Amino acid sequence: MQKPKAHSKVTRLMYFWIGIASTFAYRIIIVLNNYNPIWVQVAWYLGTIGFIIYFTHRYQVSEKRAKLVATHMLDTKINHPEDLTTEDKEALSYILSTLKSTKEKWNYIFIFVASGVALAWGIYADFLSPLLK
Repeated sequence: MQKPKAHSKVTRLMYFWIGIASTFAYRIIIVLNNYNPIWVQVAWYLGTIGFIIYFTHRYQVSEKRAKLVATHMLDTKINHPEDLTTEDKEALSYILSTLKSTKEKWNYIFIFVASGVALAWGIYADFLSPLLK
């Protein structure tokens, strides 16, 4: 079996920024609704294409980790470290290093914050602003 290898730092950063840009594109739609509809479409397409790319990548990473756990039976061997082979240790090393180096949590934080801001803007623009006029 070939030693598992993580994507390069540049590739990981590319996927990270695609996730951030896609999140921003979707959340900015609430603001763009007040302007030219073409910008809403542009933001929607950019966000959708970006999320397809980003979540395809995240799915592949998750599947690779799960396959390594299953192939090497790491979930059972972990209780008996003496049973771990060199390949098992390489698989564990890959899984742990990619979990440690992922910027996935920052995407989740950005999605959460951007969603909250978009929700607040939507409530203000749709409900509060008309009442204040």
